[in-house]
Amino acid sequence: MVFDTRGKRKHVIRVVYAILAILMGASLFLVVGPVNIGSLIGGSSSTSNAAAVLHEQAERIEKRLAQNPDDEQLLLALTRAQISAGNAQLEGLETAAPTVPDGAHEDFEAAQQSWSRYLKQAGDEPSASVAQLVAGTFFRLAESGSRSLGEIESNVANAKAAQQIVAEQRPTLNSLSTLAIYQFFNGEFAAGDKATKQAVAHAQEKTEAKGIEKQLAEYRKRAKKFVKQIEQVSKVEKEANKEQLKNPFGGLGE
Repeated sequence: MVFDTRGKRKHVIRVVYAILAILMGASLFLVVGPVNIGSLIGGSSSTSNAAAVLHEQAERIEKRLAQNPDDEQLLLALTRAQISAGNAQLEGLETAAPTVPDGAHEDFEAAQQSWSRYLKQAGDEPSASVAQLVAGTFFRLAESGSRSLGEIESNVANAKAAQQIVAEQRPTLNSLSTLAIYQFFNGEFAAGDKATKQAVAHAQEKTEAKGIEKQLAEYRKRAKKFVKQIEQVSKVEKEANKEQLKNPFGGLGE
């Protein structure tokens, strides 16, 4: 990420990185926690050659879509191909926070557009399997691939919306736990509390239920801090923008 490091924007930089650290910590917790949600946030071991093949596949699907723009299956196939192409370009996949190059960003943005087009056609029961793929992809982007505050918020919101589809169609301990986490990080604490209760109800034993409650309570605490820091960054950015409007040449000599 590239930031203006003068004046109040120095504080913005520190807080944005703190926000990303919270999200990366959340992702790590997903991977190692008692609930096996980490499998939802996956990458790809594909090479750059695989990315080229997937780009060609996406292009072929787009040509078919030009003839049938409302074809749901083609839109789903395009979404999958674009996400796979983006994942194939990720670097450092062995870590919790892979580097996301510009080309992968473009593929993920295209995938979100394709997914949005699909949802307009899908009606009441969109594909839960692709929704799960979309949810995991965009939460991972929020924690390691966002280039601005707006992108962080948008990616978390996209992850939450997709995971809600999964949980509504496949209400399991994992799907509801993941939904609660995404809702917390999207600032929807009442909804997250409701999803937590629903997840706990799917636990097989009391000890498991207590473990889930404890785990999700930790997520809630992380999310509270995350939302607070998002608000702080937004406030500082607004103040910095006001100062820039008042004196557009200010700071040039610093």
